[in-house]
Amino acid sequence: MDIRRLAAVDMHGSAGASWRRWVILAEFLLGVVGGLALGFFVILSADGGPGRTVFGAWLLGVALNYAPLAAHALSLIRPGALERELAGVDVPAALRHYTTRQFAVLVPLLFVVWEVRRRL
Repeated sequence: MDIRRLAAVDMHGSAGASWRRWVILAEFLLGVVGGLALGFFVILSADGGPGRTVFGAWLLGVALNYAPLAAHALSLIRPGALERELAGVDVPAALRHYTTRQFAVLVPLLFVVWEVRRRL
């Protein structure tokens, strides 16, 4: 999966509203920062047992999935960058394609692995 394209399509949405770009960027950044904070809190909280540790680790893995999304969103927020990324793309078809695939963010570290593999 192309994480950059997912971020671009998500930022554009169906109408291409400029405010949506900022909302999605905030979502991705909050996913990283908030997810890491919550994951560490759950792991470090008092006497949760192994279930709580596993849940906290899952939260950390999901939060790290938002890092490549946030990095791409930060680069796409510049004037004209999103339009260049989506030039020639059938946005409605891409939205249909990525709408269900974005749930893969719930698989810990999957987006990180995909992004590292893409860069190699």
